[in-house]
Amino acid sequence: MILSKTESREGQIKTGQIAAFFADMMALFKGIVLIANVLPVFIGFWLALVFTNISFAMHLNLFFLTIIGSTLVMAGALVLNNWYEVDLDTAMDRTQIRPTVTGRISLKAALILGIVLSIIGFVFLAFTTWEAVLYAFIGWFTYVIMYTMWTKRKYTFNTIVGSISGAVTPLIGWAAVASVNHIVPIVLFMILFIWQMPHTFAIAMKRHDEYKAAGVAMLPVIRGFEMTKRQMFVYVACLLPFPFFLAPLGTAFIAVSTLMNLAWLGLVIRGFFVKDDIKWARINFVVSVNYIAIIFIMMFLVTL
Repeated sequence: MILSKTESREGQIKTGQIAAFFADMMALFKGIVLIANVLPVFIGFWLALVFTNISFAMHLNLFFLTIIGSTLVMAGALVLNNWYEVDLDTAMDRTQIRPTVTGRISLKAALILGIVLSIIGFVFLAFTTWEAVLYAFIGWFTYVIMYTMWTKRKYTFNTIVGSISGAVTPLIGWAAVASVNHIVPIVLFMILFIWQMPHTFAIAMKRHDEYKAAGVAMLPVIRGFEMTKRQMFVYVACLLPFPFFLAPLGTAFIAVSTLMNLAWLGLVIRGFFVKDDIKWARINFVVSVNYIAIIFIMMFLVTL
């Protein structure tokens, strides 16, 4: 059957509308950030099964409750962040496409959606363990209240506060299976907490002018690039011992993790001698993203 020009045009419009809707949802939920935070939840869950000798196949229901619940809680927190920071997003080039800025999603709708997703997520997690709910609440409260609504606009230690919310993700996964009284989940928390500092500093450096225009109290804006580089060096250096606390994961994991730590530390040291700080920050951002992805994927692979 041959479509008329009008029907063809209508089909193109509908396709464009669907694509725009999904683009809006990805921006509203900060899709990449959300996916990046779900991975540590899964790894925490997986390693808890491995170290307690529990079968994954026998706990599929628990797995889905944990993943769906934590994903919804994090999605709710990210939507509430978009709702609250619409004025900042309007002033920054990289966030002006968010639907709360363009008006394609009203602020009232975003507020309601963020609250509803958060509540539903906690309900799902309530069917796992109360310890998992506790860590999820700590992450949600830290990100929404302490980071988004309190420290981000006023204090340079906002990065420390924000790092707590991202670092609790493997604790949620582990706590759904067993109590977090084991060295492994504690080390996972510390790796994520420390990693987020140089990672966020790299973002803040490469987006320095945008953060300054928006009035966000990021370290490079308030204290300058040199101070930021020194702190990045300290945090990356602090990552060096952690692979050795995960000795049960094997020699290959320790070796690869240590090499990546040394390579990243070398890149940070090089930053004290470069002329193009923005280019160096971009490279650090890419390295940090790949670093954490490889670390957590290796944790899964070496325990299969």
